[in-house]
Amino acid sequence: SLSLGILISSKANTQAEAMQLAFLTILPSVFFSGYIFPRETIPAVLYPISYLIPATYFINIARGIILRGASLVHLWVDGLALFVLGTLLLILAARRFHNKVIMA
Repeated sequence: SLSLGILISSKANTQAEAMQLAFLTILPSVFFSGYIFPRETIPAVLYPISYLIPATYFINIARGIILRGASLVHLWVDGLALFVLGTLLLILAARRFHNKVIMA
């Protein structure tokens, strides 16, 4: 979430633009992650997009812990995917922020 916020803030020029970009990223995250509707009901063409959304893995972890009492043994794949996506987003955000500071 932090890396996504840094990425959005490096793209936006104003606070209003940053809020619009945040809503633009949050809304698809809610629909594609399985938070409201099960991921299995997503059309087959759009289903692969759900793997690119960090909220998908976070929701799997949260549900595993809350509903099943799952341990790290059961949730390590989702944790690893969340770590990889977070790291990639942080690297992208840091590069974009670095380029924006140098250009200014």
